[in-house]
Amino acid sequence: MDVISTEAYQLGECPRIDPRTGELLWVDIPAGRLHRGRWHGATLAGTAEHPVGAHIGAVAPVAGDGTGWVVAADRGFAHVAADGTVRPLGRTMPDGDTPPTAVITAPGTRMNDGACDPAGRFLAGSRILPGTAPGSGALYRLDPHTTVSTVLTGVGCSNGIGWNAGATAMYYIDSLARRLDVFDYDPATGAATGRRELAAFDDGSPDGLCVDDEGCVWVAVWDAWCVRRFTATGRLLTTLDLPVPRPTAVCLVGTALVVTTAWSGLDPAALAEAPLSGRIFAVDVGVTGPAATAWAGDLGELS
Repeated sequence: MDVISTEAYQLGECPRIDPRTGELLWVDIPAGRLHRGRWHGATLAGTAEHPVGAHIGAVAPVAGDGTGWVVAADRGFAHVAADGTVRPLGRTMPDGDTPPTAVITAPGTRMNDGACDPAGRFLAGSRILPGTAPGSGALYRLDPHTTVSTVLTGVGCSNGIGWNAGATAMYYIDSLARRLDVFDYDPATGAATGRRELAAFDDGSPDGLCVDDEGCVWVAVWDAWCVRRFTATGRLLTTLDLPVPRPTAVCLVGTALVVTTAWSGLDPAALAEAPLSGRIFAVDVGVTGPAATAWAGDLGELS
């Protein structure tokens, strides 16, 4: 497992390849920054960073927009332009203020991880904040005309999400449930039904995921010092050990698995034991995966 970033991120998340540019995208959630970089051999060289002005949980490129991105941040969705302009997508605050993002989620929650399905819909979910009632989070879908639908309720911490090649199965993680689940997915409508458990975790919390070109699911396991690979039926195939306890998310770049990690919440003793916490890692796993799907949105619908 090689360290590829020179910086350590408090809560690095959501690595993915932008198919338009070949850049690696990732976020640092509490810093509220979208990062872009190019990975040349052993070193990830940052090319730009964009402050969003709020916690940012997920990012996806925008189809037909050579440089823009859609993000799940704060309590909703927004568009980030190449010049750094951040504009909300969907409805705004009832009092007419213009927040960094549209307000979609329930009070006491904020947006977290997400990704675009193969049809270009952006699905991202929320997580509850301290003091909020359990199950107050949800999974949302931002459709191409910026309408927002609720896909799933009763969520604690919405995290990894991905689809099989035919988009007939959706893999999903609620980290507080400590499970990897799968839904039957309708690629025509974006409906997710028939939820069932694929794998349970008793030594850590499952976090971000990606699906490889062999149909297997890679899961970063928070507080378990590892990433695990499962078959589409939930059988454990591989465990990759890491030198840090808190891997957060994964993506494939060629045959390299890229892993973001976090130092958030680690006390001085834990940081001394794992001084590389927060860095980005990569390892050749011999299997490829798709680049991120772009959001098929209509930028004319920006509020």
